[in-house]
Amino acid sequence: MKLNTNSNSYTMVYSIVLVVIVSFLLAFVYVALKPQQDRNVALDEKKQILNSLNLRGLSDTDAEATYNKVVSKDSVNHKPFYNCNVDGRRVVVFPLKGMGLWGGISGYIAVDASDMNTVYGVYFNHESETAGLGAEIKDNVEWQKKFIGKKLHAGDSKDIVLGVKKKVTDKTTQVDAVTGATLTSNGVDAMLKTCLTQYDLEAISKSIKASK
Repeated sequence: MKLNTNSNSYTMVYSIVLVVIVSFLLAFVYVALKPQQDRNVALDEKKQILNSLNLRGLSDTDAEATYNKVVSKDSVNHKPFYNCNVDGRRVVVFPLKGMGLWGGISGYIAVDASDMNTVYGVYFNHESETAGLGAEIKDNVEWQKKFIGKKLHAGDSKDIVLGVKKKVTDKTTQVDAVTGATLTSNGVDAMLKTCLTQYDLEAISKSIKASK
């Protein structure tokens, strides 16, 4: 029996078979590549943490080795952080998540464990900020370096005041906003305060001292 390739039923069956085959192939490729994708995501996260520790530009192999040597994941009150030892210096890294102008922003901030107040380094990332403007929070390493040495707190206060300001009024706790990216800078400012406020820094400090 000769098929009528011009009929609607033939077109429908052909389309269904084609969709099923393509779906199967896509599912197979996804399953086959997922382990490697997961490894790449995990490696990227490790590199971001190392960036916040000012250990930048490492190859994939060196990044894995350095991370395993330097970083240990921990938690206090069910809040995760990273307990790090950089050349004998104890540093705590906190994950950050917030919102920028066009989408999510994230990053890590490293704090000197000796006083749980002095910034050791930072790394910021973004999903869809504008290139040359908001994207500078990730791309501009020199801007990230401005956070080094800044303080989380002002004086004896326990409030998180570290932030990003268009007009800096306190050079010990504030960093200049990215030029032309006020809303993204505001997002970084809010992210720092919101995320760091969730941590019991005194409890973390005690936990680290007890683990030495």
